[in-house]
Amino acid sequence: MPERVLVAFDGSPLSERALTYAIETFPGASLTTIYVISPFDAVLDVEAGGLPVAEDWYDDATDRAASIHSRARDVAAPHDVDLDTVTEVGKPARTILEYAREHDVDQIVMGSHGRSGLDRTLLGSVAETITRRARFPVTVVG
Repeated sequence: MPERVLVAFDGSPLSERALTYAIETFPGASLTTIYVISPFDAVLDVEAGGLPVAEDWYDDATDRAASIHSRARDVAAPHDVDLDTVTEVGKPARTILEYAREHDVDQIVMGSHGRSGLDRTLLGSVAETITRRARFPVTVVG
């Protein structure tokens, strides 16, 4: 049974399902949710016609992270789980893996949309990248 479980959490229904799975499957484990702020999102905002100021973009991203962490705590609350939350900045897959290695995580749990074909080619798959590169168990909840 893993002692330290990291759950990738972005506030989506799939990430909520992954967190619930981790809570129910690994009772007694130390649970941490991670939300990754991706600078790539600022580039998308500019390409969509917005011209965000770097400070405004980062402030908005950290406000969103705080809201997402609050949602994670709401999901965990009925289970009486002590949940740690962390926000990191970077490319999601790489950042999650680096955090897991640096903090001796035993298991990663995450949701996946199960994209295939062109969507997967264009958008990539954080879950697939983590599954292929992790040196410890990864559970993907769909």
